Amino acid sequence: MNIFFRELKANFRSLLIWGGVVILFVIVGVSKFSAYYNNPDLLDTLNSLPQQVLTILNLQAFNLTTISGFYGIMFIYFALLLSIAAAMWGADIIAKEQRDKTVEFSLTLPVTRNKVVTSKTLTALVNCVLLLLITWGTSIAASGSYQPDSRFYRFLGLSMLALFLLQLVFLSIGVFIGTALKRYKMASSTALFVLLGTYFLSVVVTLNSSLDFLKYLTPFKYFDPAELLHQSKFEPVFIGLSLLIMVVSVIGARIAYNRRDLYI
Repeated sequence: MNIFFRELKANFRSLLIWGGVVILFVIVGVSKFSAYYNNPDLLDTLNSLPQQVLTILNLQAFNLTTISGFYGIMFIYFALLLSIAAAMWGADIIAKEQRDKTVEFSLTLPVTRNKVVTSKTLTALVNCVLLLLITWGTSIAASGSYQPDSRFYRFLGLSMLALFLLQLVFLSIGVFIGTALKRYKMASSTALFVLLGTYFLSVVVTLNSSLDFLKYLTPFKYFDPAELLHQSKFEPVFIGLSLLIMVVSVIGARIAYNRRDLYI
């Protein structure tokens, strides 16, 4: 518990920064929505965009003149923001011990290495939950003036659950990378590279239907906001894949950290 609370305190500033970014993003996004709200004439402008742009942004699946449709478009941006934060927290929570020259001390504490990994991972998980709650609360507050209905709140709740699962996937991947890499300076950048690589893979799959089989390799294709809005359901296979990635990454992180030498 001492490790857990120490890490919470050490990462509080990072949480505030990411929380501020999310709040600013929601405020700016909703302010832009005011131009589309109950204004179908602006949809003609969107329809004039290239087909590839409409496909990538999933603009044809949502009605941007409604708050639910607008948040459907915003989903991918929330997914990127929250996933990047989770991946970097996961990678840095372990790797920073070498950066701060405290790895020798932390690995010689009278606790097992598994407990060290578990405590640090729980800290990053708490930060992810708090960031998600900030996103959820800010979204509810910002959308209040547009008379959201029960359908919007149901969609928003499902979206937050999908975002949480994405956070867990990239958090676990980040923790694994942070424990497995000997070169601590590359941990965060490697985690970010993996995340952006899977995102661009999702874009490629979206643009080329013949590559649809690759969607199983990118978590960004596991949760379709259009399906969440119109059908209110998750695909069981993608839930299973998400859990598999988490379990394998966490087990791999524990094994890697137990075998780790002291690089001081």
